[in-house]
Amino acid sequence: MKLIALSLVAFFFSACTFINPKSQAEHKFPDHIQSGLDYLKYNEYSERQELRELLDVDPVVTEWCAAFVNEILAKNGIPGSDTVSEYPLTARSFLQWGEPVATPAIGDIIVFPRGNSGWKGHVGFYMGSLVQNDIEWYLILGGNQDNEVNMTYYRASRAIGIRTQK
Repeated sequence: MKLIALSLVAFFFSACTFINPKSQAEHKFPDHIQSGLDYLKYNEYSERQELRELLDVDPVVTEWCAAFVNEILAKNGIPGSDTVSEYPLTARSFLQWGEPVATPAIGDIIVFPRGNSGWKGHVGFYMGSLVQNDIEWYLILGGNQDNEVNMTYYRASRAIGIRTQK
């Protein structure tokens, strides 16, 4: 099964343009991104207590993507969505944060819809782009992605907001 999964990943990446976010030689990440990368693979079950202390919410019972973004910003002295919204734990609170931009840069915040509700969403940090079969994908560093902090691809056309720090 692992061999099949690895083969699919290799095939997926074989015909694409890709920015490798792990390559320190190619990129000097903003401080807040470096802070976020320190939590890669923290899982809401196996690192529940550590995430609870970091986020001030229980990651098993609370959707925590916005809490993660806010905490990473706070750790770096950057005001979070609590400065612009009375609902800072919602991903869409970041639609009011910072300034809108058309093209993301590493470290910008991207908001995506989730489900059919007008208030639900997902938020994370932009890490790079990939184009596969003429479809652009954004690599997002975020919390609560498969119950952990990781980097996952989201279809760029689904983004409802790209925001950068003022």
